[in-house]
Amino acid sequence: MPTDRIQRIIQTITALQSAQNYHTEDLARLFKTSRRTVYRDLNTLQRAGIPFHYDPQSCCYTIDKGFSLPVSDLSTMETLGLLLLAHKMSNHIDLPLKKSTLWAVLKIENNISSKVKNFCSSALKNITIKNAPQTRTGSLDKLFVQLIEAILKKRIARISYQLSHRQKPTAIDLRPYHLLYNEHRWNVLGKSDIYDSVRAFRVNRIKDLYVSDKCFAEDKEFDIKECLGRAWSMLPEGKLYHIKLKFSPKVAPDVAEVQWHSTQKVSFEEDGSAIVEFRVDGLSEIKWWILRYGDQVQVLAPMILQQKILEIARNMTKLNKQLQPV
Repeated sequence: MPTDRIQRIIQTITALQSAQNYHTEDLARLFKTSRRTVYRDLNTLQRAGIPFHYDPQSCCYTIDKGFSLPVSDLSTMETLGLLLLAHKMSNHIDLPLKKSTLWAVLKIENNISSKVKNFCSSALKNITIKNAPQTRTGSLDKLFVQLIEAILKKRIARISYQLSHRQKPTAIDLRPYHLLYNEHRWNVLGKSDIYDSVRAFRVNRIKDLYVSDKCFAEDKEFDIKECLGRAWSMLPEGKLYHIKLKFSPKVAPDVAEVQWHSTQKVSFEEDGSAIVEFRVDGLSEIKWWILRYGDQVQVLAPMILQQKILEIARNMTKLNKQLQPV
C-alpha cells in the first residue's frame, strides 16, 4: 500500500475517533480526495476490523467509543500549524479560553524534539499576522463557559443585555441554542422572552449572566445549517434574492479571488470588470458589504437592492454636504 494512503487511513482513524462528526463530504474536503476514495478507505478500515459505524440520523461516521488509536508523534508541519495558531493567530481573534489553549500548546511544545522546536521557532520569527478589527469581550472566558453550560444542559440563561448603546441593560430570559463567531464577534443564537423567533445576541453586549435551574425543551426545529441557510452573513430573512453585481477592473481581481458565499458565480468582461452573482436569503446584511466598495461596484439586480443602496448613498451625500464649510 502506498505510503500516502497509509498516512491518510491513519488520519481517517484519528478524525473518526475524535469528538467531531464527519460526513463523507467532510472527509473528502479534509483529505482533498473524492468521495469514492473516502469510501475505499472506509472499506479498508472495515476489513482491518476497525469498529466504526454509520449513524443514519446524523449521516456521519464515528468510531466506537471503546476503541482508541495511540496518538503518534506530531510531524514538523503539524507542530508548526499548532504553534502558529497558539502564538500568532490567537492574538487576532477574540478567542475564548485563550490562556488554557496557550498552556496546552506549551505542554506539547516542551515535549517535542530540539530539531522540530528550533525549526518552528525560526519559522515563527518570519511570520507576521496583521491586526484585524475585532469586537473585544471583557469577560469572554466566563461568559463562554456559562453559555456552553446552558446550551448543553438546556438551562435558561438570565442575561442583562444591552440592546443598544443608548439604552440601559435589559433583563432577558434566553434559551441558548448555539454559539457562532461571525463578523469579528461572538454571538449566541437562541429564543428569548422578548423574541419568539431565533435571534442572535452579541456576547460582548451581555453585561451579566446567570445560568438558572429552569430547563427548556429541546427545539427540534432548530438546525444550525438550516438556520444560517443562504444568509449572506448570519441569519436568513425568509426570502431568496438573485444578486447580480458588476465590479470595476480596479477591484474585480480582489473580489473574485475570495469565496464570499457558497452560491457565488464569477465571470469576467473584456474590459477586466467582473460580474459576480449570488443567491442570498435577505438583503440587510449584503447591502453593507456592497457599500464597502463605494463607486467601484454597480448593482445590476435586484431592483429593490438598487433602491436600498441609492437611498443610503443619497443620505450619505446629504449628511456630508451639511458638514462642508459655507
